[in-house]
Amino acid sequence: MKAIRYHKFGDTKVLQEEEVARPAPSLGQVLVKVAATSFNPVDDHIRLGVLAEAIPTTLPITPGLDVAGTVVELGAEVSRLQVDDRVVGMFPLDQHGGAAEYAVIAGDLLAAAPRAVTLTDAAALPLAGLAARQAAIELADIQKGQSVLVNGAGGAVGSLVVQLAVDAGATVTAVDGPQHAVRLHGYGATKVVGPLDLDAGPAVIGGPFDVVVNHVRLDADGLAKLTPFVADGGIAVSSAGAVPADDERSVRTASVWVTPNGSHLADMVSRLDEGRLELTVVDHRPLQQLRAVHEEAASGKLIGKTVITID
Repeated sequence: MKAIRYHKFGDTKVLQEEEVARPAPSLGQVLVKVAATSFNPVDDHIRLGVLAEAIPTTLPITPGLDVAGTVVELGAEVSRLQVDDRVVGMFPLDQHGGAAEYAVIAGDLLAAAPRAVTLTDAAALPLAGLAARQAAIELADIQKGQSVLVNGAGGAVGSLVVQLAVDAGATVTAVDGPQHAVRLHGYGATKVVGPLDLDAGPAVIGGPFDVVVNHVRLDADGLAKLTPFVADGGIAVSSAGAVPADDERSVRTASVWVTPNGSHLADMVSRLDEGRLELTVVDHRPLQQLRAVHEEAASGKLIGKTVITID
């Protein structure tokens, strides 16, 4: 079968298309005929090796943490799934495998594919959806009537956080470039503002806020400047570095570290099928262009959520 792999950490040149043996499922695993995977920024960091200590991973690596496809073979003691089931899932951060014609993954990490989007577009959901759910529901526990600031709201994760917060009944201020304004208003954001002026303070944009969710990579000084944007007794949740807590004002802080979870993913699929969430996929690229996608991401030219289709 065809797969993209790399045998050492490094720049995009380490990504090579190879012909490899089709894997077989072991105990608790299933073999999936892959329809698509997607690119996530963490793919770039893992390939460079900057996360090698935090996420020890055996080389060679077939990138692609998301997978959408069809079950073609069951390993022993898999009872919840059947051959021909259409599924989505996220690989553990130390395993990967979506950038190939076939992939093996633990059955309990899979959920039935959503009906509201195509199977290829469904590959955009697992990692982004689980990260958004962790931020909005598990860590921030956003509630009806709260005020929420989402910094980096136009990205794949931020867009879903906005929608989860709106669905919970919160009032959302979304922060990102003007090119995202129409879409973010469409998700239900009450206010959409341009890049956050951390020195201007929260009052300029209607803060402070009960919940601040940050998806913009900031230095330590920038993260510290986010703390005043959180109201007394509130919480800051970040996927891009830790925002300092403020014990005097009972401001809590939490960090997103996304992990695969089949039942949590099934919840996100249900929300999508019920029309409570939308997925935004801006581009579809064939497997053979995965290196180009990594190159565009590294140079800041990738325009949004990109699905990698497997022919």
